[in-house]
Amino acid sequence: MIVFPHCKINLGLHVVRKRTDGFHEIETIFYPVFWKDILEVNEGIKDDFDMEISGLTIKGDLNSNLIYKAWKLIKADYNLPPIQVHFHKILPMGAGLGGGSADAAFMLKLLNSKFNLGISTQKLTEYAAQLGSDCPFFIESKSCLATGRGEILNPISIDLSNYQIVVVMPKNIAVGTAEAYSWVTPKEPLRTLTEIIKLPINEWRDIMINDFEAAVIEHHPRIGEIKNQLYQAGAHYASMSGSGAAVFGIFEKGVSFVFDFEDCIVWNGN
Repeated sequence: MIVFPHCKINLGLHVVRKRTDGFHEIETIFYPVFWKDILEVNEGIKDDFDMEISGLTIKGDLNSNLIYKAWKLIKADYNLPPIQVHFHKILPMGAGLGGGSADAAFMLKLLNSKFNLGISTQKLTEYAAQLGSDCPFFIESKSCLATGRGEILNPISIDLSNYQIVVVMPKNIAVGTAEAYSWVTPKEPLRTLTEIIKLPINEWRDIMINDFEAAVIEHHPRIGEIKNQLYQAGAHYASMSGSGAAVFGIFEKGVSFVFDFEDCIVWNGN
């Protein structure tokens, strides 16, 4: 069985306060974007879990891999046969696109479907929350307002299907989430994202803010240059996604590009 874990972008991101447990309260809007990895699971022969990885290089050992962690969670509660995993990594890491979280959530869903485990959506969401703050979003992958650590999800009505979303990831920059949080001073937003999202998209530019962006751009000016290039090319709205380093622009459909992103990976889709 093959699935295609996709990423997300953040429409605005407010870091509201630091919690007593060391995490931060945030407010953001997750919106699904269909730039995808490829994940295949077949029944194995002898080893409980065997994984072959292709595509982009993934750092760290197997025990730190979120796909493996997702399998371990399900394996602890259900009688799974040995499995053979082939994972082709396309989504860039350190991008703020939630690629790793998507891979983990899709692994949960894939195991549930392939082995007819009958796990409810609510239970899958609970498993996903154990793997990471972004993971629960990818169980249903519907646009939503995310609060708490990012795991409290409430559906929100927004449809960008009439626009073209372009995602640009600089090849030589990756931003760690913990690093990005260390650069930000939490503060209450002047306007909530549920208010801002109701405005016409061409009014978002100056009021829909990602609180990570200014500090990350200070450390990595190329991210700010990419954002400016997207606006110069005609984007209605452009922003860094999550804690970076990817930047996205929302354009009218059929836009043609005249700028040079040779130092970047570019996904131009919808």
